Amino acid sequence: MIARNGMPQGQLHNNLSPAPLWRLRLGAALAALMSASAALAHPHVFADVGLALALDADRQVTSVEVTWRYDDFFSLLILEDMGLDPDGDGLLTPDELTALERFDLDNWYEGFEGDLYMYSGGAKLALGAPEFVSVSIDAGRITSVHRRSVQPAPADGLVIEPYDPTYYIAFEASLPITLPAPCRATVHAPDLDAAAQKMQAELAQIPEDQFLEIEPGRDFADRIEVTCAGS
Repeated sequence: MIARNGMPQGQLHNNLSPAPLWRLRLGAALAALMSASAALAHPHVFADVGLALALDADRQVTSVEVTWRYDDFFSLLILEDMGLDPDGDGLLTPDELTALERFDLDNWYEGFEGDLYMYSGGAKLALGAPEFVSVSIDAGRITSVHRRSVQPAPADGLVIEPYDPTYYIAFEASLPITLPAPCRATVHAPDLDAAAQKMQAELAQIPEDQFLEIEPGRDFADRIEVTCAGS
């Protein structure tokens, strides 16, 4: 059995895929501390996800506000990497908070989809560039919030999947998913055991030097379904 937000064996990340600069930098630092096989053993970062959807008068989604609350160890690595909170008290000055703004938003490479995928009628919706909303730190964990425009589509039947394709980050939709009534969101957790078995089967069929080409993240992703009463 694989615990929620646990460390399934055989997971991996892909530093060659488009990703923000902080992810590549931290990935290199972590990889330097372990063997190649150990580096592929599990996700390196865990983050709780929350979403707030904005709808127009026709109940079409127009934007989404995304909250990422990072685990305490990764938050510590970010603060150390950026030279913030040198006294280690977990409290940032206003200047330090300003320096932390957009740490996970800048340097999004062309093709990087922001670890958020939205579908209407099976078609993927286009999302805009991230706009910074806020950043804070509480109990040693960084919480970052950004907003993205969404290609207008009916909220009813909307499907949202927050995940990192390479499973470098393990996202969990454990924070509130909010949108105007009468619409509501339901979170469906993945079958982690089945996802792990599928990935292991794929790994068994390819050479070790191709392991980094596997992208198992979607199999481990929460699926969020939106329904609107009376639509």
